Amino acid sequence: MDARSRGGFLALATVLSVAGCIISQDDAVNRACTSDTDCPQAYACLELGAQRTCELIYPPSVDAGPSDGGPGDGGVVPTYCDVQPILNASCVSSCHGADNSSSGQRGFRLDYYEPEDGGVKGAKAMADRIKARTFDVRTMPPGSFSPQPTDAERARVAQWVTGGALPCAPDGGGN
Repeated sequence: MDARSRGGFLALATVLSVAGCIISQDDAVNRACTSDTDCPQAYACLELGAQRTCELIYPPSVDAGPSDGGPGDGGVVPTYCDVQPILNASCVSSCHGADNSSSGQRGFRLDYYEPEDGGVKGAKAMADRIKARTFDVRTMPPGSFSPQPTDAERARVAQWVTGGALPCAPDGGGN
């Protein structure tokens, strides 16, 4: 086999191996899991309903920079006070707040960080789900609801979650 044939063969082998990897990972979506280690590399184990399942994270790396919801260039990680206006406009005003009892969304509220005296879960407890639904798979808010967060707002929420879902700064403000 000459060098030219060998190069073409290697290119074909590379394409097939990558395609095989992608195809084999498609079966991971919605697979039951207990932790991220139960899922392929580009997936995370998330609680999106009654059980934990592998969900595709796009972009796959949370360490690459701002485009993936990571803190990125060493900038300040947002706090709850930084993302609260986004949550209020896109989530709380329609379904996930105190004044939305008719929405049927009584299992958690996003208009506060943590509940007081055993109330329903707040934004801190729901942080992974918030990121998954608003940034990773973009199913929230539903397309019919307005206003929809911008891509930059979705990335800011993801940065808040990947940065540790921090509460407001001690002075009561954001970063």
